[in-house]
Amino acid sequence: MARPVKKKSSKRRRAGERTLPLTKVNYILLLVGVGIIIIGYLFMLEGSVDGVMPIVIAPVLLVIGYCIIIPVALLYRRKEEMKSKSDITSQS
Repeated sequence: MARPVKKKSSKRRRAGERTLPLTKVNYILLLVGVGIIIIGYLFMLEGSVDGVMPIVIAPVLLVIGYCIIIPVALLYRRKEEMKSKSDITSQS
């Protein structure tokens, strides 16, 4: 007697459906990064040339914003999402 064929439950998107690749957490991290960049530029606007803020703190904030927070915001995924995607690809 033949076994009944089980249908695989796949969470594949239909051709017409589109989902955003970024989640709420990604957008919050992106806003934090933009806020830190704006604060860095505001510190750079300080009038004194010999001050600590425009020479030391502002560039550090800009590097943190541009090189750390913005890329993390774009690449961050939760562990549950990564596990579900790996499960789907391993079943195929």
